[in-house]
Amino acid sequence: MARTIMALDQGTSSSRTVLFDERGKVIATASQPFDSIFPKPGWVEQNPETIWQSQKKTITDVLSISKRTMADITAIGITNQRETVIAWNTSTGEAVGNAIVWQCRRTASFCDELKKEGFEEQIRLKTGLVADPYFSGTKIRWMLKENPRIRALADQGHLAFGTVDSWLIWKLSGGKTHVTDASNASRTLLYNIFDNRWDEEIIERLEIPMATLPEVCDSSGIIATTDTSEWGAATPIAGIAGDQQAALFGQACFETGMAKNTYGTGCFLLVNTGEQPVRSQHGLLTTIAWKIDGKTSYALEGSTFIAGALVQWLRDKLELFPNAADTEAMANAVDDSGGVYIVPAFVGLGAPYWDPYARGTIIGLTRDTNKNHIARAALEAIAYQSWDLVNAMVQDTGNPLKLLRVDGGATANNFLCQFQANILNLAVSRPKIIETTAMGAAFLAGLATGVWNSLDQIQSMWQEDHRFAPQQEQNEIDRLLKGWHEAIARTRSS
Repeated sequence: MARTIMALDQGTSSSRTVLFDERGKVIATASQPFDSIFPKPGWVEQNPETIWQSQKKTITDVLSISKRTMADITAIGITNQRETVIAWNTSTGEAVGNAIVWQCRRTASFCDELKKEGFEEQIRLKTGLVADPYFSGTKIRWMLKENPRIRALADQGHLAFGTVDSWLIWKLSGGKTHVTDASNASRTLLYNIFDNRWDEEIIERLEIPMATLPEVCDSSGIIATTDTSEWGAATPIAGIAGDQQAALFGQACFETGMAKNTYGTGCFLLVNTGEQPVRSQHGLLTTIAWKIDGKTSYALEGSTFIAGALVQWLRDKLELFPNAADTEAMANAVDDSGGVYIVPAFVGLGAPYWDPYARGTIIGLTRDTNKNHIARAALEAIAYQSWDLVNAMVQDTGNPLKLLRVDGGATANNFLCQFQANILNLAVSRPKIIETTAMGAAFLAGLATGVWNSLDQIQSMWQEDHRFAPQQEQNEIDRLLKGWHEAIARTRSS
């Protein structure tokens, strides 16, 4: 049987498993949605066991669909929602409390405290990040402070913290391996991305026991095997990357200056800066893209928290349409948004504003506004947020983008892709396989196990589906952006 790579793509709203052959073609795929929990305004949680069981089901589903067993799988790659944190008992393997999701804002006041004492500067210098509730470190501190059981297990030496990749590897390996990769570690607020180690000063300030954190490994390399008693084979787990870094890898953005934008629950723009990290002066983040053969590649990243989730909200909460795909026809049914702007700051604003207290706003409503205008404004809001990220990135690097590669489920929407090209005045390229996050995890695992021998070989498998050329005059772009930034100003907390 030909060599097969299994990619686990554990996202914010669903778990997916995709099987790829050695040509990079999809053999089988399975997806399992699950719900988040919203205990208070701005708080977002998930059940760790639900995360695991949903991922496990998709694994068994694709094995069944493809008529394979785990013994037939050459290697496994894992990609995951990044800053979400899980705590578990290492003696029993059971999660302790709910996961705190990357979108959660509960640690905003502590982040304010870090800023007031000037500690954010140390965080920026060492991690490339900012003091924001988005990142894992302050969530871990909150768990230790607020959950007595977690604190007691830590004191007893029976506690592990990890992002979702760590949790999945622990489960897959039968509790034998507690690891993460450099790309996920770089999103914790605890990892020195320049020295490639957990930072003792930051960890001490956040009062986190070092022993609870995972070992940090390369993004490509055999770091664990599946538990034979559970899966019937010791299949290598050989690739790990946070979802956005995996998408950058899956888009074959291997050269310095290449950029991709992923349109999922949130929107995430990354540009490869090579082996030299670029410190942002315009509200972006310096992060690790991947670490392969001991060499670290860096990226600049801009993150907006709500993108596809805005469309989901309009569908599920306001019931404006039954299917997200309906928004394309609705947007095309009107000439413009009728002056309506939506700023989807449901959990605050991410880059480049970093305002955890901002909240969602709809402005420009009139008696003529209908649901088509709202749907169009929602898609435009996704593109406007991406303009803010691209603009900041160009200012940081001093180099305008030549092309933007895009991926994620929302890029199936042709209106969104075309409007994005228009507002950026930049060509937008959509690949034939838009599930590039899973593909990136597969590439990393296959690279480690000899399925693919080089980045050049992987690059040759990337294929473009469609290129959207800009079609709007600059004066109209300027007018639309002026309205967007007026809307942002009304949304800000100060």
